Amino acid sequence: MAPDSFEESPGHEESQDSLLTERQLKVLKLRMQGLSQADVAEMLGTTRSNISILEKRAHQNIARAERTLQQWMMIRAPISLKAKAGLDVFDLPAKIFEAADKRSIRLPVTSMDIIVQLSRKAPRIFKKRVLERDAEIFVTEDGEILVEVT
Repeated sequence: MAPDSFEESPGHEESQDSLLTERQLKVLKLRMQGLSQADVAEMLGTTRSNISILEKRAHQNIARAERTLQQWMMIRAPISLKAKAGLDVFDLPAKIFEAADKRSIRLPVTSMDIIVQLSRKAPRIFKKRVLERDAEIFVTEDGEILVEVT
């Protein structure tokens, strides 16, 4: 088995400040520069298959980190409200502002900002203007909207 085959060798552990190994970081940087997996494999003295695995695992780690950050932001969000299926998206800003007022929070966003964020962050839960599924909506003090389907 080649030294850089399927499994990463012990010298390629995660660094203490990243969920990515040094090898994964190197592969991602080279791929972002436009190199093919085959080119990266040749440069690093390994197989294209190994590069594919390293790249896939790196993207999985990044996705896990993004989900973790979103969960942390939800925990820290001072505003949360449950939105029932059937609610018109244009009714949500008023509910969000009402919840913010109860907590004496002045949100630096407009109703349209909220609607735009909702349509971008949770496009699949709306059909036309109506919420298709129950959801919990979280709002940070800076007006960022986070949505979790319940």
